[in-house]
Amino acid sequence: MWRVLLIYSLCVVFQPAQGYVEDYYCGENNCYDLLEVTRDATKQDIKRAFRAIASKTHPDKFLDPDEKKVAEERFRKLSSAYDILRDDEAREDYDYMLDNPEQFYRNVYRAWRRRMAPKVDVRIVIAVTVTLISLVQYYSGWTKYNEALKYFSVVPKYRIQAIELARQEGLLVTDKKKLRGMTKDEIKEQEEQVILHVIERKMDIRGVYAKPTYRDILWVQLVFLPYWIMQYICWYLCWVWKFWILKEEYGPEEKMYIMRKFMGYSHGQFEALDEAVKEDYMNRELWIRENFDVWKAEQDMEAKAKLSQSGRYKAYRRYLKNNGPGRMYFDDS
Repeated sequence: MWRVLLIYSLCVVFQPAQGYVEDYYCGENNCYDLLEVTRDATKQDIKRAFRAIASKTHPDKFLDPDEKKVAEERFRKLSSAYDILRDDEAREDYDYMLDNPEQFYRNVYRAWRRRMAPKVDVRIVIAVTVTLISLVQYYSGWTKYNEALKYFSVVPKYRIQAIELARQEGLLVTDKKKLRGMTKDEIKEQEEQVILHVIERKMDIRGVYAKPTYRDILWVQLVFLPYWIMQYICWYLCWVWKFWILKEEYGPEEKMYIMRKFMGYSHGQFEALDEAVKEDYMNRELWIRENFDVWKAEQDMEAKAKLSQSGRYKAYRRYLKNNGPGRMYFDDS
């Protein structure tokens, strides 16, 4: 019952008021009648009619305050009618309203859309949006890459290797005479820059934190998208021809691709794996579906075994056993 009352109340509150659509145009008047033209009038006819009527009824021609006020209101309606009828889109919406007065909400939407829609070319909006996204991508990519370099520079394993390589290449200044006049902070900053430079040259960072390239920018991706689509289609057709029709054996790259698809990894995730892990996958021949299913079952069993030894998991199981899933209680002890 309350639902029926709610729907009835909404219908009463939002019942369309008479003349609401006309307020977007010429009010209770007909725009064509105000300009004394027919609906078949051309733009030139409308322009001539407006000038003829405006020259006779312009507010500046009246000196009496009351007459001037009436003339200003009449000229405002006249100008509004002229603005509507000289614009093709506005005139089309107005004619649609005259022909279909019963379609209240559609007429309101058409009038509101014309008045409130931004007068900006959609292509410009799209171009600016894509440019902003590209700039954010570029900045975000370099930020993540620098974070990865800083992380490796503080990990003892990689930091010691970087310092050793820097000493072998003579990048670290150890002569106290050359360091004379520099503060401890300046010497430390110089050493950190050298370590970061060595890590950047020697470390192969892949995945999300890899060094950004031009291919990561949205603008470049959109420009090269047709080429990449054609490239993928050609690659797929070659795959079908070589391995489905001719039944050729898979090469190393094809085997890696099949394993990556079986595991559900992205290209970046798979490339970030250690080479020893990939070699183990190749030795296990995981590109064969049966071998992969056996390996996956083994991995799941190992994961469950490790999870069963976890203290948190044991506590969670005890909680479910004692309280049941989804049960809530208040303990004021």
